[in-house]
Amino acid sequence: MIYLDSAATTFQKPPAVGRAMTEALASMSSPGRGGHPLAMRAADTAFRCRTELAELFGLDGPEGVAFTLNATHALNIAIKSLVPPGGRVVISGYEHNAVTRPLTALKAKVSAAGGPLFDQEAAIRAFDELIAPGVDVVICNHVSNVFGFVQPVEKVAALCRSRGVPLIVDASQSAGILPINMKSLGAAYIAMPGHKGLYGPQGTGVLLCGDGQIPRPLLEGGTGSISLSQEMPDFLPDRIEAGTHNMPGIAGLLAGIRFVRRQGTQAILRHEHALTCRTAESLRRLPGVEVFAHPGCLAQAGVVSFRVPGRDVETVGEALARRGIAVRAGLHCAPLAHRTAGTLDTGTVRVSFSAFNTPQEADRLAEAVGDILRR
Repeated sequence: MIYLDSAATTFQKPPAVGRAMTEALASMSSPGRGGHPLAMRAADTAFRCRTELAELFGLDGPEGVAFTLNATHALNIAIKSLVPPGGRVVISGYEHNAVTRPLTALKAKVSAAGGPLFDQEAAIRAFDELIAPGVDVVICNHVSNVFGFVQPVEKVAALCRSRGVPLIVDASQSAGILPINMKSLGAAYIAMPGHKGLYGPQGTGVLLCGDGQIPRPLLEGGTGSISLSQEMPDFLPDRIEAGTHNMPGIAGLLAGIRFVRRQGTQAILRHEHALTCRTAESLRRLPGVEVFAHPGCLAQAGVVSFRVPGRDVETVGEALARRGIAVRAGLHCAPLAHRTAGTLDTGTVRVSFSAFNTPQEADRLAEAVGDILRR
């Protein structure tokens, strides 16, 4: 199968990821739950994973790195730590349901900073107008999971710092691909999955916590620390890591992070960007295909969406699957992004790349779409 759905999960993993998970099952118990070798090996692996994440994303130390189940879990912690019921929030026009649904549950007053697709300056102007006194938090995804639109988070972060408003960054589509530095952004929280651009397994995620942030736990329970107290610890990462850790997942995530660091995020981005541009150009040559890509794929990472007027996107996606090509069609759990871009009524077919895809696979996709149109 040609796998072009890495915005959902990077199915192709470095071989070291599977080996690390198998080794963890055979040699690790739970960190912080004993002084015996199995527990100590687990604790060392978790610490090394936190340390490498801190180094990759510009944290002063590993304490601000908390493990979660996924990016949605991390975002829920961040949002519910900063947004009071009925609070005022400014979000981008391209947010995922992992942001909008928790805000709906909190009955937050939400303003969306919209703007044309791939227009970073319009996005900044929209944020500039909306970030005002009384706003509790700003939330911005770094890259749209639907269109690959790289949003100007550095400039959004500067606006937030100048106005004293905390910022949450959803790095679900950028972690491991675009440069992210917690220290220079000054964000309150950055959330990311382990199973996408970090090449770890499903069931892993990370919440990076900024200086001075004391998040609100979503779960209470055992942490392996200060067991006598009936309140959650007031220090990180224990405060938001109740229960047994997913050590096979964390070991696999560590192997994925090391793959990313060896390859280099710049090299991965160049590779994915080249495939995105190649695919967009090939699809544009097909009659009737509407491709959502900026000329030269400026302000766009390794994701490109398209649709064919008069053809149901789900039907196109299924036809590609029958030809051995995995993509995702529909609304991609991001109806706000589709509303902003004007595709809510139809959805799109999304093509997304990883470090393991090739130019030949991109060409095969375009050939298959052409074959579907002819039939």
